[in-house]
Amino acid sequence: MKILLATDGSACSEGAAGFLSRLNLSSDDEIIVLHVLSWGPYHDDRESYYISLKYFKEKIAPQILDSAVDILKPAEARISTALVEGFPDKAIIEAAVASDVDLIVMGARGIKGVKSLFIGSVTRSVAINSPKPVLVTKPPLREIPDRMRVLFATDGSDSAHATAAFLASIPFPDDAEVIIINVLRSAISDIPERFIMEINDKIKEEVAKARTLEFEESSRIIEKARPYLSKKFNKIEGITKIGDPSIEILNAAGVFGVDLIAVGCRGLTGIKGMLGSVSRRIISHSQCPVLVGKTS
Repeated sequence: MKILLATDGSACSEGAAGFLSRLNLSSDDEIIVLHVLSWGPYHDDRESYYISLKYFKEKIAPQILDSAVDILKPAEARISTALVEGFPDKAIIEAAVASDVDLIVMGARGIKGVKSLFIGSVTRSVAINSPKPVLVTKPPLREIPDRMRVLFATDGSDSAHATAAFLASIPFPDDAEVIIINVLRSAISDIPERFIMEINDKIKEEVAKARTLEFEESSRIIEKARPYLSKKFNKIEGITKIGDPSIEILNAAGVFGVDLIAVGCRGLTGIKGMLGSVSRRIISHSQCPVLVGKTS
């Protein structure tokens, strides 16, 4: 596997490097550590300030790259570094495409003081616009366990199947576990709770029949994902939830204490790679790393 690790030297970026060091990477794998130098425009009397800032950024850039490389030392992968100039999001995507990497990894550097709930504009832009899968890591809120547990959310779409296949290509530890989740939207979710009791028996009967069919379809969706994931994971569990997909996926991630949520990028029809509302909410509000798969 060929991975592009984008780093800005922040604690979030170093956390991303730390996540990669937990994988079973070998000498056949490669990590390109990328740092982007971005310059602000020169404005009249502020030109001297920007010149000084540019000098400082150029001076510390090698230290930023070296810091990430040090964290990656436990990994047996081949490691190289790259330093480019430009707008960070555009430069990261261009570097990923030019190097034909399999995965982009970034830390979720967000709004100062708001822990892990929001991601910065660069991370969001890369996740939305990259044609390559993107793994966004978050600062751990608990002690890192010995085993790795993954929550894979599927709706049975081509995007979900592509994400499952990609997930199986990642060199997770041998004892890694995966939980497949499919979320059903309730047929009566838009009816206020106080009116539910007024539904007559005939409608209740029809709702029950529909729910039975929905659960059967959910089981089929989960089973379709197993062949992809069984290539990598020995322990696979499937669960069905009812409600808002993003809320139920995030809740399940907390209940099961997962180390990674994997979602597809099913978005607007005809626009490849665009994130749908569910994946956008998860990547923004998850308290653990999120892998956003992409269709080819």
